[in-house]
Amino acid sequence: MSRSTQLKEDGNRRYQAGDFVGADSFYSKAILADPKSPLLFTNRAMARVKLGLWESVIDDCNACLALAPSSFKAYYYLAEAQSALGDHDAALDSARRALDLCAASGDRSLAAVTAVVLRCKRERWEQRERSRHRNAGDLELELVELLRRQTDELLTSEPDDVQQASIREDGQQKVELLRDVFERARSRSEQKRQMPEWAVDDISFNVMVDPVITKTGKSYERASIVEHLRRHPSDPLTREPLMVSELRPNLALRQACDEFLENNGWAVDWFPHITASFQSAKRLLRASSGLKVVDICSLTMMV
Repeated sequence: MSRSTQLKEDGNRRYQAGDFVGADSFYSKAILADPKSPLLFTNRAMARVKLGLWESVIDDCNACLALAPSSFKAYYYLAEAQSALGDHDAALDSARRALDLCAASGDRSLAAVTAVVLRCKRERWEQRERSRHRNAGDLELELVELLRRQTDELLTSEPDDVQQASIREDGQQKVELLRDVFERARSRSEQKRQMPEWAVDDISFNVMVDPVITKTGKSYERASIVEHLRRHPSDPLTREPLMVSELRPNLALRQACDEFLENNGWAVDWFPHITASFQSAKRLLRASSGLKVVDICSLTMMV
């Protein structure tokens, strides 16, 4: 076993033990021993994600991509870091690239990468929604101030007390009407949200990101159907034999789902009680066993 491999294995053990600083140290020593290994950079990026060293994560990912341009793991961690730094457009681009490369490689991390794409879509939508609400609020204040200035100008040019009272009343009514218009617009944007059935994966119940179609014409999220076929090589609907190689991308549905999520980022969390139940199960497992729940996503990424 080479020195770099031994150091990497030591780093892996430190990572699994939750000692991310120690893991970072061993991975760094491994890189010094073998600076041309792209996998060492993604392993160190994985540890640095846990430490929140986002700029260093980006540096490691770029170093890996310079050596191995098709590394989906580098794009995966790059998306994590860009998202943490608030660069949501870049994060989504990296996550999508990671998804395409992961799907092409047939790696078992496909579900984890799909989840990151969804999260990046949601975070970008939330950022845009905050900006939209902020801009709408600023516009409302600006228009209210404009109406009040107009009222003041009319009052200045009108000496009659009766007319002044009428001007004040008219000005106040306009302000109230304006505020009502903005409030109605806010209410419409917050109305009960509907999830279209065509966008939902029948296996994971999440909105689809990379849908593929089976021989029978049914579409599923790629990560979900691939994982199903690993366990049961049959069509979930008809139970007829089905292989991963027989799946085909549903490009029209993918575009439709992209457009839907672009304007409805809330849909990523449309089935929140599943997530809540999963988190409760993890807490129960910790409490009952006294064992640490392993970060499965990280372990599938580790080499």
